[in-house]
Amino acid sequence: MIRLFTLILTLFLAACEAVESSRSLPYIGHYDLEYSIKDGLQVIDTVYQPVQSFTYQNQDGLQVTNKNYANKVWITEFFFSTCPTICPIMTVQMTKLFEEVNTMDKKDQVQFLSFSIDPEKDTPETLKKYKNLYCKNCKNWDFLTGDEKFTHRLGIESFKIFAGREEEAEGGFAHSGAFSLVDTKGFLRGVYNITGFDGSVNNLEYYRLLEDLKVLLATNIDTH
Repeated sequence: MIRLFTLILTLFLAACEAVESSRSLPYIGHYDLEYSIKDGLQVIDTVYQPVQSFTYQNQDGLQVTNKNYANKVWITEFFFSTCPTICPIMTVQMTKLFEEVNTMDKKDQVQFLSFSIDPEKDTPETLKKYKNLYCKNCKNWDFLTGDEKFTHRLGIESFKIFAGREEEAEGGFAHSGAFSLVDTKGFLRGVYNITGFDGSVNNLEYYRLLEDLKVLLATNIDTH
C-alpha cells in the first residue's frame, strides 16, 4: 500500500511539473514588427524589447549594472525607504517571496532587486540599514540607488510600474505597489499587483507570481 501511494504521488508530481513546463508566459512591453519573406510568403515577427540597460550603486556602495544580474530571473520592486504608506508592506511581501524562493532547488537563479525612487535620501548606507531590517543575509537581493529621473522612466517604460514625484502624495512620491518578473534574457514576463494603494495585500497575485516564477525556472527561454 505504501509503495502504491508513493508511486501515485510520484506520478502526480511529474504530471504537475509537465503542465508547469508546458505553460508559457506572455512577453510584455514595447515591441517592433519585423517583415521578411519565407517560402515566397511575407512573415511578420514580433520582436520585444528587453529591459533597458542600467547602472546603479547597491547597498554596499558598489557600482552594478544589469549585466551583474545576467542569466537570472529577476523579481523587482520600486520603493523608497522613508515611504510612510505601502513600501514597508511591499518589503514584507518581498521578504516572504525571498523565503519561499530560498526553499527551491534553483534559488541561485533568482535575483531580487529593489529600486529606490528617492536617491537623495536613499544613499547606499541608508539602503543597507533598510535591507538589514528585513533580510540581513540575503545575498541575492540588492537595493539600488541612482539617477532619479532615469529610475522613474525605467519603472514606467521597462517594468510597467508607475513611479514619480507627486507633492500631494504622502512622502512626496507616488508609485505602484506591484512587482515585476523578468526572465533570464532580460524580458518582462509579468506584473503583479500584490500591494494595493490602500495597503491591502492581494494573495492571488502573490501566488500567481510564485507560479509564474516556477514556469520560468522550469523552461528554457528563447531570446525574442
